[in-house]
Amino acid sequence: MAESSAVHWHPSAAYLYVLHLDGPALAWEYLRRNPEYQRAWQRHRRHPQHEALRWGLRLLEDPARDARDAYPDWSPDPSSVVQVYPDADPTADALLFQLWRLPGRKHLMHDGKRLVLTTQLVNRMLRMAIPPALEDGMAYVYAVRAGCKLRERWRAIEAELALLDAAKVYRTAIATSRPGCTPMLHMRTLQALDGTLAGASQRGVAEVLFGNAAVTERWHDDGDLRAQVRRLIRRGQTLMDGGYHRLL
Repeated sequence: MAESSAVHWHPSAAYLYVLHLDGPALAWEYLRRNPEYQRAWQRHRRHPQHEALRWGLRLLEDPARDARDAYPDWSPDPSSVVQVYPDADPTADALLFQLWRLPGRKHLMHDGKRLVLTTQLVNRMLRMAIPPALEDGMAYVYAVRAGCKLRERWRAIEAELALLDAAKVYRTAIATSRPGCTPMLHMRTLQALDGTLAGASQRGVAEVLFGNAAVTERWHDDGDLRAQVRRLIRRGQTLMDGGYHRLL
C-alpha cells in the first residue's frame, strides 16, 4: 500500500509471509491496498460497520495491518470457516467443546452475533464461528451449508479440522514448507501492485522483481518480460478491485 517512502516495496523479503497465507488472508492483502477502501476506513473507522458489507466484511478492518495482524470478519463466511453448534441429541461418547484446549495462538472477536475464533497453527490459520448457545463443556456438531456445493464445502472444512490433530499439524507444516507456484505468483503480484500504487513504471517494477540485468537484456515493447509484468500488474489491480472475493 502507498506510503511516504517510494521504495518500501523493493525488498522481496518483506513479502515472504505471503507464501504461507490461505485464501481469506490473501483476500485481505488485496483489499487493504485498495485506495477507496483506505478512504472508507478513514471516514468510518469510529463506526466501522457502516460500510463494511460493501466490501464483503461485517466490520471494517484497519488497512495498515497486514494478514499477520489483521482478523477480518468476512460476510458471508468463507467455506473454510468451521461452524459449530450445540448437539441437541448427544451420544454417550460425544466430544465436548473445550475452547482453551484447541492448539495454536488464539484471537477471539465478537461480531455482534457470535464469537469468531482465529487460531494460528504452524503456518496455517483455523477459523471457527461459535454461537452464544455453545458453552465450554457442551457436546457439539459441525454445520455445513446445504446446496449443490455441499461436498466441496465439506472438503474445505475437513481440511481445516485436520489441523486440530497435533500430529497432522506437524505433517501439514512439513508438507507446506515449500511453497508452490500459486503462492509465488501472489507474492510477485502484490509486490508489483505495490510498486504501481507507489508510482513506479512498468520497467521500474520489472527491475525490482527480476533485476537490472534481466531488464537490460529482455525488456522490449513486445517482449515476454514486459508482458509478464503487465499481467502481474493487471492481475493485482483486478484482485484489489473486487476480484479478492474469489479467494474466499
